[in-house]
Amino acid sequence: MRKFLHSVTLDEEKCKGCTNCIKRCPTQAIRVRDGKARIISERCIDCGECIRVCPHHAKRAVTDGLDMMERFQYTVALPAPTLYGQFNNLADIDFVLTGLLDIGFDDVFEVSRAAEIVSDASRHLIREGKLSTPIISSACPAMVRLIRVKFPGLCDKVLPLVAPMHLAAGMARAEAKEKTGLESDDIGVFFITPCPAKMTDVIQPIGPLRSHVDGVFSIAEIYPRLLEKMNKITSARPLAKSGIIGVSWANSGGEASALIREKYLAADGIENVIEVLEELEDDRLGGLDFIELNACHGGCVGGVLTVENPYVAKARIQQLRKYLPVSLNRLESIPISSLKWKEALEYTGVMRLSDDVQTAMQMMSEITQLEERLPSLDCGSCGAPSCRALAEDIVTGHHARLNDCIFILRQEASVAGIEISTHLETNLEEESK
Repeated sequence: MRKFLHSVTLDEEKCKGCTNCIKRCPTQAIRVRDGKARIISERCIDCGECIRVCPHHAKRAVTDGLDMMERFQYTVALPAPTLYGQFNNLADIDFVLTGLLDIGFDDVFEVSRAAEIVSDASRHLIREGKLSTPIISSACPAMVRLIRVKFPGLCDKVLPLVAPMHLAAGMARAEAKEKTGLESDDIGVFFITPCPAKMTDVIQPIGPLRSHVDGVFSIAEIYPRLLEKMNKITSARPLAKSGIIGVSWANSGGEASALIREKYLAADGIENVIEVLEELEDDRLGGLDFIELNACHGGCVGGVLTVENPYVAKARIQQLRKYLPVSLNRLESIPISSLKWKEALEYTGVMRLSDDVQTAMQMMSEITQLEERLPSLDCGSCGAPSCRALAEDIVTGHHARLNDCIFILRQEASVAGIEISTHLETNLEEESK
């Protein structure tokens, strides 16, 4: 199994060990040990929840700096449609695209163009009837990674098509080579992202063997420079080449509705998504053709690297739609085989206790026994997200002890004749009553 990367990192100096992050992580990828949070790399799916809830701003997403553009003779910006929802009173996408040229890019290629082609390819595959339904969207890399980590039985239901970002990058590079006559290495293609999961998907892509994206800039970094340039534009250049279907991918339900089918489900927000996946795993979601899942509330507009409230941004995208054609891009000029994944999606096995079944069963028994000794409060004061997680850490040797639990520690101290009374313990006792 290859090592998994992640783009969410920890600033230890800012971390206060408050345990907020461990309670929100959907894959239990964070522990607090010795007063500092620790991220278990192979479990992190880059959903950004820890960034969202950390009161000390100790979690951050690693993206590329704008100075990376200087390495290339010709640069192309790939704006995610989410970018359009960051600006008030925007009636023309061309103002955003022109602004990107004014801040230093040589060309732009809308990711929404590629989204329309992926939508067309998805409709084609569904009509063929060769995929197991309901088909799960593969557009959100955090969701695909979540399935690989926690839901092995659903890997074969994920739509085996490259995400619009990767398709847009390949198309943009081909267009730039034709326009300029430059070699591929002289052309830099940069995605403007709303979330950290896209950064990881460029370094370690899901589906394609190699991404055509050279760098990833956050919307939060691009926004102030772009806004300054946009305020000075009096006449925008006619650059937009996508319509309602592509731009709507920014919002939850945009991809699913583009399939022009009634039997679909769209869920956003990590808790809601996990509930849907659990129901699907238990075979309780029949009669659906397609399921769209987004880690962030509202869809990509809720990404942690955006600047606008997701619901405001969503409303702006909805308003912008009325100025657009339905769609301007189809599958016709691209063979669908070029969009299909080069490798099948496989379960990562990072949650397995052991590859040996007998050993795993023995460890499971030990974990159950330890869990029975713990108070079942899932308070997080031990540095693990739940009592069971603490038991697992002890059995698997992840730097944990039984007396990391404050209640176990109190029992041991009581036997030794030592009185322990802390503010935290008092609060926890009150909650347990």
